[in-house]
Amino acid sequence: MFSGLNKFIKYILPKRLFYRALIIVAAPTIILQIIITIVFYDSVWIKVNKNITRSLVAQLKTIEEVYQNDKKNLDFFTDSYKNNFNFEIGINQEIFPDNSGERRFSPMDRSLRRELKSVFGNKNYWFNTSKFKNAVEIKIRSGSDVIEFLVPKEMVSASSVRLFLLWTTLPSLVLIIIALIFLKNQTKPLVKLAKAAERFGKGDYVNDFRASGSQEIRKAAFEFDRMAKRINRHLNQRAEMLSGISHDLRTPLTRLKLQLALLEQKEISSKMSKDIDEMEKMLNDYLQFAKTQSQENTTTVNLNNLFTTIKKENSGNIIFNDNNLEILLTGRPTALKRSFENIIQNGLIYGNKVEINTQKGNNRAIIIIEDDGPGIPEEQYKNVFKPFFRLDKSRSLNQSGVGLGLAIVEDIVNSHGGNIQLSKSKYNGLKVKIFLPF
Repeated sequence: MFSGLNKFIKYILPKRLFYRALIIVAAPTIILQIIITIVFYDSVWIKVNKNITRSLVAQLKTIEEVYQNDKKNLDFFTDSYKNNFNFEIGINQEIFPDNSGERRFSPMDRSLRRELKSVFGNKNYWFNTSKFKNAVEIKIRSGSDVIEFLVPKEMVSASSVRLFLLWTTLPSLVLIIIALIFLKNQTKPLVKLAKAAERFGKGDYVNDFRASGSQEIRKAAFEFDRMAKRINRHLNQRAEMLSGISHDLRTPLTRLKLQLALLEQKEISSKMSKDIDEMEKMLNDYLQFAKTQSQENTTTVNLNNLFTTIKKENSGNIIFNDNNLEILLTGRPTALKRSFENIIQNGLIYGNKVEINTQKGNNRAIIIIEDDGPGIPEEQYKNVFKPFFRLDKSRSLNQSGVGLGLAIVEDIVNSHGGNIQLSKSKYNGLKVKIFLPF
């Protein structure tokens, strides 16, 4: 029971910190406002209105009884009440109205109806509180005569309730607005920190981040900045180390090539040249794997233009279907191009054609690359993303490499906040499905 209630509360509550903090600040103020209003309305305003209305109806009853006992001094009678009580009194023999002019849901009308009915009885009174702005019209049946009263509204209802509601509501609104301003300033540094972490997680180098906000938020931002710099330094050291190793190894390889060219035994020279070429390719693969975290600025990438360029630069049967959709996303174009080319070139090596489809999903782009090659066994889907893993079967993405092709692809896709899936294509080859956020 409590588990279901807890889930329901979590579901209806806002997800963002700003709105949750706003509820913490505003909810007590609003609840207190409602309680004060209800208590005032129930214990003060209704009782005051009831007493005022009862006093007025008692005066009307007194006027009606005095008129019945002394009808000769009518002018003196009406002038006296007009001067002393600000009443307008008229007496005539017109037909008593049948339709009621009262409002059903008005507290003033309910209170006046209750008191008039208890004193004059049913169908012996008529009143209208909305006809005049500052007065209430009341008619009383007195025998064959109809006594008309025009009394000020202050004698029917307490007018201070509006002022009370104004002065209790206005400060609450001012306090909530002030709370909104302060909460916005407090949550803004958290939003900046979250955006910086998101950018860094996608491989973007965050160099313009400045800590702000409260002491706790500043400390978290400072530690994040230190962590980002340590990671960047580690990645740069890795790339520099592999670059240095590559440079150092290429020099003796070049000397070996020159010495092999001078050998008279061409068969041995040819075999050793192939081994040296393979070693050079291995070095290039190492460098390419290290460069997946290279410093490249993040820009807006048009996937249609990117795949069109890849199709022009690579020979082979490449089919690109953009589905009449222009897909733009934020990323590092060179890295994305490198990852897509790795998949396409592997498909062309082991198959005859590669088909590319781009789609739009829920705030993400979907890239589907299929080939008609021999494919990869399903039990090896996870292993092929491991660095230096090589398949021994007919379909090996790394027969001429060191097993870094799909590892590079996964590293680039993950650094952009996306993910990659492998399955069987409609051509019985390999199907690569890539999801990248906009």
